[in-house]
Amino acid sequence: MKKNNSNKKHYFSRCLKDYFKAHPVANTICLISVFLFSVGSVAAPLMLKEVVNAIPQIIQARGLGLDASEFWATFYNSIYIMIGCYALSAVCCLIYSQITARYVHYYLHELRYRLFSHLQTLPIRYFDTHKKGDIMSTFTNDVDTIRQLLGESLLNVLTCSVTFIAVFAAMILSSLYLTIAVLVFTVIMIIVTKYYGSKSTNAFIKQQKILAYEEGYIEEMMNGLKVIKSFNHEEECLAGFVGINDELNKTSYNANKFSNVLMPVLNGIGNLAYIIIAFLGAVIVAFNIPNLTIYSYGEMLSIGAVIAFLPMVGQFKNNISEVSNQINPIAMALGGIDRVYTVIDEPSEVDDGYVTLVRATVDEAGNIIEANKENQTIWAWKHPHTDGTTTYTQLKGDISMDNVDFGYVPDRIVLHNISLHANPGEKYAFVGATGAGKTTITNLINRFYDIADGKVRYDGININKIKKNSLRSSLGVVLQETNLFSGTIMDNIRYGRLDATDEECIAAAKLANADGFITRLPDGYNTYIKGNGGSLSQGQAQLLSIARAAVSECPVLILDEATSSIDTRTEAIVIKGMENLMKGKTVFLIAHRLSTIKDAEAIMVLNQGVVIERGTHEELIAKKGYYYQLYTGVFELD
Repeated sequence: MKKNNSNKKHYFSRCLKDYFKAHPVANTICLISVFLFSVGSVAAPLMLKEVVNAIPQIIQARGLGLDASEFWATFYNSIYIMIGCYALSAVCCLIYSQITARYVHYYLHELRYRLFSHLQTLPIRYFDTHKKGDIMSTFTNDVDTIRQLLGESLLNVLTCSVTFIAVFAAMILSSLYLTIAVLVFTVIMIIVTKYYGSKSTNAFIKQQKILAYEEGYIEEMMNGLKVIKSFNHEEECLAGFVGINDELNKTSYNANKFSNVLMPVLNGIGNLAYIIIAFLGAVIVAFNIPNLTIYSYGEMLSIGAVIAFLPMVGQFKNNISEVSNQINPIAMALGGIDRVYTVIDEPSEVDDGYVTLVRATVDEAGNIIEANKENQTIWAWKHPHTDGTTTYTQLKGDISMDNVDFGYVPDRIVLHNISLHANPGEKYAFVGATGAGKTTITNLINRFYDIADGKVRYDGININKIKKNSLRSSLGVVLQETNLFSGTIMDNIRYGRLDATDEECIAAAKLANADGFITRLPDGYNTYIKGNGGSLSQGQAQLLSIARAAVSECPVLILDEATSSIDTRTEAIVIKGMENLMKGKTVFLIAHRLSTIKDAEAIMVLNQGVVIERGTHEELIAKKGYYYQLYTGVFELD
């Protein structure tokens, strides 16, 4: 717990530093305005003493027939100063409130950008272990608590703190007796605030965590709504939500219970202090008790001084109450800052590669040289060496694995001693039961995860030396789960290669046999889709994914159950397109429909992360082993 609190304080100070550094001039002006506002608010009531004391002097002078011009001058000057102080406070309040309103939102805009851009750099492993709803809550609820902190709570606390100091200084200059009485009640209010505030703070922080968990649960249930309805799981789903929601309700109730108790108690103590100090001041004046200040003793306390002191008591009480009122928003903000900066501090995906993919051509001497887009004829790996030389290797799609071990968790290896060699233009297929490690192998090729042992080489280059963005841009991927984005059909196809022309996207769609259904849509290729292609069938969405891979023109394709969501008739159409798509490319194919891999140059059969069989379709059938059982559906029972 101490470590957690230490982190919160660290993140809080970081947040303040980041905010100030983002807009230093505006924040400096804001701080000056807050100081002047507070001083003006305190100085104005002090003039009330001079106004009240001048009135009896004017009356007395007029009764004695004396010249009262000096007292009138004091009266009017005090009035003018009061008006000037209040005007200064009003102007400064307007300045700092407008600056805060503008620049807090600028900072939150930058913070969300920073947060989102950092998420793009995180490894796949992070998203495997964090719910999407929880991440979304960071962007919404947690960032909003920071807005309330910087835009309201912190400003109120700062204003009250400066006012508190100024009022206290004015009090001890007026009367130490009355100031001591105020301090006694202040100590009582601080004790009450600490007691109720600590309970409320812990509850509000817990509330933020449960709220994020609830949003993650809702997001998960909404994504699986069809499954829930298909299996009549509505009651169980509701029961799960009720449990989380009840916990949130309980925590929120506790947080607000202590928060709502605090303010009435503080107001009651403050009102009692006001009455007692007024009575004490009246006693001192009535019995002519010598006044005591930090610079004098023996002067009589005037009724004007008591009247001027009472508004300061009100300000003192209001400042403590206002600071106490900000405990809960600050507590929520501390939790929000902790969650936001925890994400920001997540280590980015490590990329220590230095080999890059470049446009190239072959000169007359047969050497590979870099080229621009217009002169490009091939892609090549640019490999700088420690001696200052640079070599170029043509991108062909030669992939090999040598004795590769891998585990998602270091002490749990899921792939054991995997070796393969796919020559350019070959089709390599992986088959096996669910969880055998087929998809895991392809995840290692594009370095979504790094291997524990062994080597993976691409065109003879260790992929650890290749920059990840270069590596991944050379791989075309069609996953089992289709992922379409809000935009036009053309935009979704172009996602495979952002500089592709409309003609190239249409050609890719025709290659994938997607052109037929696209042209029948209301606006053809300009049809807008959203919600992950909810208006399209599963098969149509998969065809767009295949078209996206086709437009990428990558020499290596990874097809992970690319036809699993397509009916048999559509599958036949897609396979024809895929044959054109795969022509001349190195293909890694994962399929449960074994009819789609019969022509593969090599088939690897996996079981629990181990290659148990390897060969062509005919060779494996002849062995009558595990592949034969999978293909024919005839399993031998032990």
